[in-house]
Amino acid sequence: MFPKITLKLATSLDGKIALANGQSEWVTSEASRAHGRYLRAENDAIAVGANTAEIDNPMLTTRVLGQSNPVRIVFDTTLRLDPESHLVTTTNETPTWVFTRAGTDAKANILREHGVVVHPVTDENGLSLTEALTIMGEYGIRSLLVEGGGTLIASFIRAGLYDTIHWYRAPVLLGGDGRDCVGALSLTNMGQVVRLHRMKFSEVGHDLHEVYVKAD
Repeated sequence: MFPKITLKLATSLDGKIALANGQSEWVTSEASRAHGRYLRAENDAIAVGANTAEIDNPMLTTRVLGQSNPVRIVFDTTLRLDPESHLVTTTNETPTWVFTRAGTDAKANILREHGVVVHPVTDENGLSLTEALTIMGEYGIRSLLVEGGGTLIASFIRAGLYDTIHWYRAPVLLGGDGRDCVGALSLTNMGQVVRLHRMKFSEVGHDLHEVYVKAD
């Protein structure tokens, strides 16, 4: 059984997550980041893509008193995850999993020596999200929070593999050369657009927090 999937976006008003040079600290407010940490605490696992893991070197912990940390997951096709990264060096404190393609055994063994769990999940399109989600379900992960970046978010949206979208939107503009929160969806006509229903919205600090589900 697949886990329940929540996509989390933290963006500027024009849907950007970083400047063109990758700088992203901070687009949204501390209030939004604190709110997002509680969202992490509500899920069994949290996932990011290889770019986010490499550029941000995140901890992906809740930092909420009394709350346990979710399993940390990286979707990393070529195993770029640095053995010196926070996600690897703290894996004995908070588990880190990596989903990658088949044939990366040498790099996989290095990460495994550090305690990282590595799962090859490859299909004809690259990494198999469905196989990865199946494995999560088999290990008792019932809820997954996907935090980005844009390429990974787009992969889940294209596959229709999400239940809820939480969108934190700051009243700032980064411009057309900023990094998009959602990557290419390969749409060719307006009949294919992804339609959402906004369930609720509220102010968090100076930002807007919106919750969406798929439209009927």
